Amino acid sequence: IYLFNVLRCLNTLFGLNINKRRFYTFMASNKIPWHNLWAALWHLIPDPLSDGRLMIALDDFINPKTGRNIFGCSHIFDHAAKDNQSKYPWAQNVVLIGLLKVIKGRWACLPLSQRFYLPQKAINAKSDNMRVAGKVVSFQTKLQQAVEMVIQVAQHFAGVDIIIVCDSWFGNNGLFKPLRTKLGNFVHLLSRLRSNTVLYSIPKIGSSKKPGRPKKYGSRLGSCAEMAAAFMAYASTYHVFLYGKYREV
Repeated sequence: IYLFNVLRCLNTLFGLNINKRRFYTFMASNKIPWHNLWAALWHLIPDPLSDGRLMIALDDFINPKTGRNIFGCSHIFDHAAKDNQSKYPWAQNVVLIGLLKVIKGRWACLPLSQRFYLPQKAINAKSDNMRVAGKVVSFQTKLQQAVEMVIQVAQHFAGVDIIIVCDSWFGNNGLFKPLRTKLGNFVHLLSRLRSNTVLYSIPKIGSSKKPGRPKKYGSRLGSCAEMAAAFMAYASTYHVFLYGKYREV
């Protein structure tokens, strides 16, 4: 979707009439120096902060293709596929981070960086469309790719608090722990929890040392579903700025 928006902006704002097929072929190339291009883009953002913080959206998407030799393509599971669509389309899988910013009363997302997710099975098979000229392709999980991109952006906007907004698939310790290790308390995570996620209190630190490793979790508080049912009587509404105006949630 964001590639279509880029193409539309090039046409509307700059009057460039680019062939759609050629544009998508160019954007899918593995020879483009994306790191340098993204850094140049970050320099051009006039006011990236929201209330003194950098708000970054994190997600992945698939880009269905028909050609057999297009870089990064494999049979990717599509959890959002409809009944009349393939569950495993031939597509590129891209991990993307973007800047969240309110523009003219509505939230907008400006892409900041991206990575092609290359399945380990396809890399081990040495498929032709998984090769990068002059480079040894190594496997990275989506979480590792996300951590790498966020760190690069954080180092560019040094000293600024970062809030990462993501779904429950990315919102876990596989993302949060390495970011906290590298960036410290400058990074924060905003994510929905799965209904079966179990929450625990912070473990108490005793004054006397005991044999064995210290406790990792405190007492069990319950799953999100259990706690939601237990505290339903204390629920209240909030005014949230959503879809261009304040709404009660």
